[in-house]
Formats: sequence, structure tokens, C-alpha cells
Amino acid sequence: MVKVKPFAALRPPKKIVREVASHPYDVLNSFEAKKEAGEKSLLHIIKPEIDFDPIIDEKDPRAYEKAVLNFKEWQENGWLVRDPKEMYYIYAQTMGSHTQYGIVLCANVEDYLSGKIKKHELTRRDKEEDRRKHVRMQKANVEPVFFAYEENRELDEIVKEKIKKQPEYDFTSEDGFGHKLWVIDDDRTIAEITGLFAKVPAFYVADGHHRTAAAAGVAQERKEANPHHTGNEEYNYFMAVAFPENQLHIMDYNRVVRDLNGMGTEEFLNAVGKDFVVEKKGTATWHPSGLHNLSMYLDGNWYSLTAKAGTYDNSDPIGVLDVTVLSNSILNKLLGIKDLRTDKRIDFVGGIRGLEELKRRVDDGEMKVAFALYPVSMKQLINIADSGKIMPPKTTWFEPKLRSGLFIHTF
Repeated sequence: MVKVKPFAALRPPKKIVREVASHPYDVLNSFEAKKEAGEKSLLHIIKPEIDFDPIIDEKDPRAYEKAVLNFKEWQENGWLVRDPKEMYYIYAQTMGSHTQYGIVLCANVEDYLSGKIKKHELTRRDKEEDRRKHVRMQKANVEPVFFAYEENRELDEIVKEKIKKQPEYDFTSEDGFGHKLWVIDDDRTIAEITGLFAKVPAFYVADGHHRTAAAAGVAQERKEANPHHTGNEEYNYFMAVAFPENQLHIMDYNRVVRDLNGMGTEEFLNAVGKDFVVEKKGTATWHPSGLHNLSMYLDGNWYSLTAKAGTYDNSDPIGVLDVTVLSNSILNKLLGIKDLRTDKRIDFVGGIRGLEELKRRVDDGEMKVAFALYPVSMKQLINIADSGKIMPPKTTWFEPKLRSGLFIHTF
């Protein structure tokens, strides 16, 4: 069962929360972040390379030092203020007609190391070390991890009751998503939440594998450096927002490739046809119709690709995934892309950007071919995590993303 605790968040005053709150560090590139960042934006802390002219590399030592200076300045300016006691928080996100309610908490590093916090994808060592440097230097989890847990009616009832009150924060971000925050400060409910999560068997990392691994890595470093380590120190915990899995929706995560590995269009289509039923759909956008149906955009036309029997394994939680089918039958076999994490010929496009983004990148000449996938379900994600297996990189895209800057955990 998982171990959680409340924490005294560092967070912005209500009147400037919309100015401080920002997209997560990995949603915008440096140029987009510089354009978006206002004076008080957390982007100056999580993407400090934007404060240099010209913009420097995000892994430049000067960027990490600038992040520390900015974090200190935001606190000195009163743009981030610490709460008076350890508390839990309820964070609601609204996208269109859908609202999901998460509990903001501190999760335990030992639960990650023991496998109670379950992952479903591999981390990249360079990205993990980048996040670890930020955590190490800031002595803080500046951005939360996105967790899912199996539905718990008692926790649902607490949330249902608390959101009847006026929220502490209530604003709409520039992308049109709604954000609300309630503070849970009464000791009885705090103790009740801690006890109820002690009955929850596992957390599932929905988004934030690198942040989770980085937090665990820094905790291990501090443990080894502390001869009086007890396990109760604040560095043994990291910040997360935990949502009931039945409230979450996974979007597609698509692929664009720079070339056809030396093949012409007709040769490539004939090769694809060995493992897929290929149907030309014309210029109108074609969305995958279901599992084992992919869409492809090539030379101004959309194609439906239906995987033939034998290209997938419905008895294997990884083998049944369309990302596996695409990787095995096209990316690896035909295009020579062996490692999705390191090959520079492939890029990934989150479903929130729509299939028009795939078309644009091909039509602009940046990419040669695009593939759209039917999204993975929460049930599939949980089955894979429970089995101890790992999805291929860039398989799931959750929306809405957690807004950064609403709460920060320091140690």
C-alpha cells in the first residue's frame, strides 16, 4: 500500500496565480517559452535558458544557476509564498465538458524503489539527469508528477464534499483549460486522507517518469550523505497530483519521420502492403478507426493501414499495442529506426495538436511521412504497469497537462 503525506506548499498569492502558473517544462520549446513567459511566469524557473539573449542551451551550467537565482527571487518578491502548515490540496482541471479532480500530495520515494509506484515507460538518462540537477540545486520538486490510482469511493466522497466550498484558485489559462484549487487544512480530513491512501495498492505514473526518477535519485544521494538518515526526512518525499483512473483520458501520440530510408513512394507503399491492408483515402484527414488501424500521411494523401493477422499479439499487453505494430513492421523493418529514444530521424507529436500538425510538418518538407495511432486505454496502461512490462517510448499523451507553479514542494 502506498505512503503519502501532506506538505506546506510554496505557491503564488491568489491575485497573481494566473501570471505565475505556466505550461510544464517539456511542453514548450525554449523559443515558445520565451515568447509566452510574462514577468512572473514560472517558466523563468523551469526553463531559465530563456532569460539569456540569445537563448542558451537548457543544459548549460549557467541555466541551472539562473534557475536557482530566479527561484530565490520569486520568493523574495512574494510571488511564491509558503503555506503555514502541512496540507493536502484538490486540483481540478477542465477541458471542454470534462473535469478531473486530483489530490495534491507528497509520495514516498521508497514506494517508487519497491515498485508500488509503477511506471510504464523507460526514461532517457540525459533527461533524467537534467531533471535531477534541477531538483538537487533547487532542493525542491518545482513541478508535480501526474499519478493515477484505482477508484476509491471514500476518497471520492472527501473530494466531492470539499469542492462544495469556494476554491482558492479559479482561472482559465491561455489554452482554454480551467484550473481550480481547494486547500484541505483541517487535521481530521488530513489524517483521513493519509489513512485512505494507505489502503491504495499502487500509484501509476501517468506523466512525469523523468521527474519521478529524478526525485528518487536525489533522495538516494541525500540518504547516502546523511549518517543520521531515518526515512522521515522531507527529501524522502516528492510532489504529485493523484487522480482516480476512471476520470482520466489518454490521447494518441503520433510519429513523423524525415525520410523513407532510400525508398521511393511506390516502393515504400508496396513494402507497407506486406503487413497492412493499405487504402488510399485522399486529401481529407483520416483518423484511425480502432485498434490495429493506423493512418498515414504521405505525399499529400492520407492512407488507412489495417494491420494483418500475425503482426500483433493480442495475448501480450505490449505486443497488442499499435505502437509496437508500427515499430516492428514499419519503423524498424522498413525505415531502419531501431531506437525510438535516440534516432534523430523520428519525432513525436502529442494528440492535443491534432492530425493537422502531422500534415503541416510533412507538407512543409520537414518530414516525409506521418503516422497517427489509435490511443491506448487506461486499462491497457494499468495492465502493462502491473505486469512489470514497459511500453515503447512516447506511447501515451495525457491532457490536460498539470499546470506548473500552483504548488511547489521544498526540502
